[in-house]
Amino acid sequence: MIYDAIIIGAGHAGVEAACSSARMGQKTLLITKNKENIGEMSCNPAIGGVAKGTIVKEIDALDGIMAKAIDMAGIHYKILNASKGPAVHSPRAQADRKLYKIAVNKILQDYPNLEIIFDSVDDLVIENHKVTGVICSGKKYSAVAVVLTTGTFLNGVIHIGDQKTDGGRLGEEKSTGISERLAKYDFRLGRLKTGTPARILKSSIDFSELEMQKGDNPPIPFSYMNSEVQVQQVSCYITYTNKETHKVIKDNIYKSAMAGGEISGNGPRYCPSIEDKVHRFYDKDRHQIFLEPEGLDCDIIYPNGISTSLPLDVQEEFLKTIKGLENCQVTQAGYAIEYDFVDPRELLPTLETKKIKNLFFAGQINGTTGYEEAGGQGIVAGINAALKSKEPDKEFTLSRSNSYIGVMIDDLTSLGTNEPYRMLTSRAEYRLSLRADNADLRLTDIAIDYGFVCEERKKFFYAKKANIEDSINYLKTLKISPKKLFDHGITIKQDGIVRNVYELLSFPNITFDKLEAIWSGEDGFAKIDNKTRIQISINALYESYLIRQKKDLEIFKRDENMKIPLKLDYTQIQSLSLEVREKLTKYRPATIAQASKIQGITPASIMAVMIYIKKSS
Repeated sequence: MIYDAIIIGAGHAGVEAACSSARMGQKTLLITKNKENIGEMSCNPAIGGVAKGTIVKEIDALDGIMAKAIDMAGIHYKILNASKGPAVHSPRAQADRKLYKIAVNKILQDYPNLEIIFDSVDDLVIENHKVTGVICSGKKYSAVAVVLTTGTFLNGVIHIGDQKTDGGRLGEEKSTGISERLAKYDFRLGRLKTGTPARILKSSIDFSELEMQKGDNPPIPFSYMNSEVQVQQVSCYITYTNKETHKVIKDNIYKSAMAGGEISGNGPRYCPSIEDKVHRFYDKDRHQIFLEPEGLDCDIIYPNGISTSLPLDVQEEFLKTIKGLENCQVTQAGYAIEYDFVDPRELLPTLETKKIKNLFFAGQINGTTGYEEAGGQGIVAGINAALKSKEPDKEFTLSRSNSYIGVMIDDLTSLGTNEPYRMLTSRAEYRLSLRADNADLRLTDIAIDYGFVCEERKKFFYAKKANIEDSINYLKTLKISPKKLFDHGITIKQDGIVRNVYELLSFPNITFDKLEAIWSGEDGFAKIDNKTRIQISINALYESYLIRQKKDLEIFKRDENMKIPLKLDYTQIQSLSLEVREKLTKYRPATIAQASKIQGITPASIMAVMIYIKKSS
């Protein structure tokens, strides 16, 4: 049997890739070692966070499954940065680890066009630099396209102190053979490291003097399709390391796998181990720890903020110096894991490899860290893999101007990475428009055009969009006067003239409630539901800024959309220096925008390439 797409790995990248391919109507095969791997949260059982939460909303806008799954399993919801502007609001939810796996399996159960088998992939079948299938336990499975989502399993090594164990996750075998296969085709491989903290028995912790962190009430769902969260909610707790903790770590830091030089790969800059924190931030007396439950009926606590590769006895010693953890019992040691990744500059913006046709990479194999980054890549890779058999001349890409996923993929494929890549709001130039609240308004239309959105979401989205547009048009018909506002105790400072109620909402101190008191006799006001009011208020707040940004976007899109032929012979462009030719030949940028980000590529060189392409075409 020949499949349209085969997806290797059922982590967060794999399930999104498989589901998106299947939603395209293509016959899709998902291969994973065992059922327990599906929906596994290898590290912290939580979804979202700063920038990451926006990616999850974008996955949902593209009809992915991550937001749906967390809404079926979330036990502690929090909008981070809620006191700041909507552009930096970041939804996050702690998950019940068991419920999340159940949710993902429930979603995948009977998913149209999707078949799942449990086996190990031994090798890729490659013919004339084109992938044609995979080998599992000596059996060949043929496919038009293959998506590789190996997570931390490629030659994975687990480190606890000076103890090393082969594995892609604690208790699971590593994947071998694929790295060697890729190396034969001259893929640039490297090593990265990530880590996880010890797990602690909840009943051994004294919470009485710790700071309680309650979730939002009511919790706000991740999925645009959900109106409420029905899972029981719980609180988290906060504690801190102290000088005694730091002394234990400093005295034993030479025993750490990272500090002792056992690990060659770089760790995540924005999620450092506790050893790194103590070493790099030596002036700090304490570091915050979030004690997060792993489930409703689970007696395990995840101590977020203290990942480590120190020996188990040292971990137990420093944990017992922390307030509330004096008598804690460790159920699983923290550990570091080192694994292979491929330089993501080997990929096109579609996440197809430049060296092997129809082969796609998604997730940690591309140098990223985090469930959300993996899921975002998975959707893009899965759609493009499906298009290889459905519409070979068509491709699906996201832009820096329309999504955080687009920013991430452009960063990876243009600049590469030498450390686990994490999405940050500061990486996005157009973050005023790339908000968590409007991901569906930015992306769902695109998803509908490509045909990977279910009918239910399509109807829901069209109704929501029409409701917002009708409400804005209605508010623009309501004229205002300074006297009318003054009579109701509203004064505004303005440079220009405010002509209608919608423009009035652009002022931070003006709310729907205040305006409804003035126009209480208008039936249209009462018909605008609360969700629509929130969306309209945010749109109005940022509208003037986005109008100013529009010109920048037009210039950016012009450069971004100008494609460079993958096999362009740069030696034919006489005005390019030898250095520039070598760099462009090595990295093979897909667009003018990508080429301009390569270190050492001058504006004059970019202009020469553009002129050559235009003349050639």
